[in-house]
Amino acid sequence: MTFTNASNSFKPAILLSTVLLSTALLSGCGEADANAAEQVTEKEEQVVAIPVEAQSVQLGDISSHYATTAVLEAKEEAFVVARASGIIDAIYVEEGDYVEKGQVLATLDAQRYELNLERARAELVGLEQELAKIKQVHQQNVVSDDVIDKLTAQYTAAKASLAIAELDLEEATITAPISGYIAERNAKVGNLTESFQRERMFHIVQQKELLGIVHLPEKELTNIRTNQVASLSIAAIGEQTVNAYVERISPVIDSRTGTFKVTLRVPNPDNVLLAGMFAEVALEYATHENATLLPRRALLSIDNTDSVFVVNDGIAQKVSVTTGFQDAQYVEILSGLTGSETVVTAGHHNLKDQSPVEIIAAHNVG
Repeated sequence: MTFTNASNSFKPAILLSTVLLSTALLSGCGEADANAAEQVTEKEEQVVAIPVEAQSVQLGDISSHYATTAVLEAKEEAFVVARASGIIDAIYVEEGDYVEKGQVLATLDAQRYELNLERARAELVGLEQELAKIKQVHQQNVVSDDVIDKLTAQYTAAKASLAIAELDLEEATITAPISGYIAERNAKVGNLTESFQRERMFHIVQQKELLGIVHLPEKELTNIRTNQVASLSIAAIGEQTVNAYVERISPVIDSRTGTFKVTLRVPNPDNVLLAGMFAEVALEYATHENATLLPRRALLSIDNTDSVFVVNDGIAQKVSVTTGFQDAQYVEILSGLTGSETVVTAGHHNLKDQSPVEIIAAHNVG
């Protein structure tokens, strides 16, 4: 009985302790939930600025171009062949040498031509003397007119033979037909040359002015004019840009390709350029002055719609624009910008309209 009473008196104490513990636990959970909710609210109130690069819109000149390629060619070149037959006796130039027009390049063994010339001279002198005597006799009516006519014809033929002999001897000396550089030498001392053979003894190129041949689509015909400027970018000289000018425009369209031929004149006063160099050509059609210029990398083109993000007070605003001329660095803006804005140039592909941004790198801003 005593044990039973003690057990019954202990039960209220256990119940009281359980209630107090439950109350404490519920109180602790409530405080934790309140703190978590407060932290979420604080995070929601925090604004995260997206780092971007930006650049100012500029005013300047921009040109429209048509891009193509060309291989530079010598404007003047000559392939020197032998006009006389003979053994090459001497060569006076090498590849890379600059020669003037008329300069001696090589000589042939001229002994045969010298002998032919002496014989022609002797024959002419003999006929000249004989003709003089016959004319004196003819005045006395001793010889007929036919004799005089035949001798006169022989004398004329002898004069022609002498001229040919002189020309043969002259052509035994090979000279430069134009001024320029020796691009190729095929002649060798001791070789036999045949008159007007196909083998070229020398190849001479004049490179103070070169040519570039390009073929443009027929739709571009109205955009091309004589003396129009073209920019040539040539990798062989370190991607340097040189100016060329339209010299000739073919009036004929090639029906097979739908293109027409344009010849560019490329000044080369310092002989930096060489025939055979590959050039990237940009033909300038027109130039717009004082245009609003946007950096190309700032432009976003999606579904044939162009837009740009303009930064105002740390907020990136998406603005639709209309473009005009373009070059390697800039795009002309015809509408949408005034020319005084700062635009996002990097980090804008994932931006949304009205996104907060932080400019971490700026170029030409302000």
